[in-house]
Amino acid sequence: MPQTVKRALLGFALGALSVVTFHAAAWEAFHVLGLMPPPYPMRAVPPLGVPQIISLCFWGGVWGALFGLILPALPHSVPLWVKGIGLGLAAVLFGWFVVAPLKGQPIAGGWQAMSIVRSLVLNGFWGFGVGLMLSLSLRMRGPQPA
Repeated sequence: MPQTVKRALLGFALGALSVVTFHAAAWEAFHVLGLMPPPYPMRAVPPLGVPQIISLCFWGGVWGALFGLILPALPHSVPLWVKGIGLGLAAVLFGWFVVAPLKGQPIAGGWQAMSIVRSLVLNGFWGFGVGLMLSLSLRMRGPQPA
């Protein structure tokens, strides 16, 4: 199997896993502070009516796969966990300025401070998790050809 496919599959798996670990941990912190409902939301979301946590894992995986594909083009001097935070920021910006308008929602959470903070923290932790787990995974596997 080509290395690009392996990186994409690993990125997908780690992106989904980071949703139920790092993203959910940040969500739980907001929940404990009374700022969000409990993590692992089960309400059905359109268009397929799957539980929201499944949708979040799927899209986390898609972003993780993209991260795996572009990884060789990113600067090698920057730690993967930092690149992961950048991935989280990219996902936030895409959600604010592309997804929200497509869904008829206000951009950037209507510019409400708490909405902005939640998005940045949740996705920042998620991206950090992707980068950290990818770094650990690659370290365990040893050097691989590009």
